[in-house]
Amino acid sequence: MSDLAPHRQGELALDGHSIHWEYFGKGDREAVVLLNGLAMHCKAWYGFLPRLLPELDVVLYDYPGQGESSAHDVPCSIDRIAGYLKDVLDAAAVGRAHVMGISYGGFVGLEFARQFQERLHTLTLSGILLSHEQLFEMYEALSLRFYRGGPLAFEIYTHYMYEKIFGEAFVRAVGPQQLETLRARFHDRYKDQVHSLIRLTEAQDPFFAALDGRLPEYRAIRTPTLIMAGAEDRAIPPWVQEKLTGILPNTRFELVPDCGHVVYIEKPDLFFDNLLRFAAAKSLDFQEGA
Repeated sequence: MSDLAPHRQGELALDGHSIHWEYFGKGDREAVVLLNGLAMHCKAWYGFLPRLLPELDVVLYDYPGQGESSAHDVPCSIDRIAGYLKDVLDAAAVGRAHVMGISYGGFVGLEFARQFQERLHTLTLSGILLSHEQLFEMYEALSLRFYRGGPLAFEIYTHYMYEKIFGEAFVRAVGPQQLETLRARFHDRYKDQVHSLIRLTEAQDPFFAALDGRLPEYRAIRTPTLIMAGAEDRAIPPWVQEKLTGILPNTRFELVPDCGHVVYIEKPDLFFDNLLRFAAAKSLDFQEGA
């Protein structure tokens, strides 16, 4: 996919940041936004775009500290990162979009839905939660300790993270060499700007601090919402993800077997087929892909 390039792209000056965005397509179809996980960047999606571009345009953007956006060592918030999506859609001349957020991107997607649900066709989430969970808080605190512990601690953390996020079937299929390649790319991308991971992780704190007071606003989200949870997700277990169905009123929960935290990588055929079927229907009443 080295020849794949956005049809349009730009940089937005927002809150002292330079936010990079990309648009794939001619603008004559509905668009889907793919929201990055914590340690991702726009180009991480390029290998999956051929699954979507025959039917939908695609919008990507990098949060502060990711990819081609600026990486200032200053606080950021999920509220504002979600607000940047509105600015990106405005710049790309997209009125309403299908929004898909995985892991950290799910927080951004939920916040965007809370603030701007009139800009949504559908919302798809994977590997995400909207409740106070002690184990998740412990995982966040442990991650920050590794990030702040220096180069060796960060390298050890990358091994720990890549052991944790995938399901057994995927790990056996790709083998240790490919897994090490993935880990090394993550390590090399962030070893000289670990502060970006710290700032993005810290941005979760005000999100959860405000959660109880905002629950009525989340319950007012009427956008059709699809949740695809990996049955073997150890980062955010499926029973935690299923709690979203008790908060968001128009939600469908799909449990993906033999899969860990990153369903779109482990089961791409099923994941993107469901995403396309859901977008076409704009309703929870669609037939699940094979």
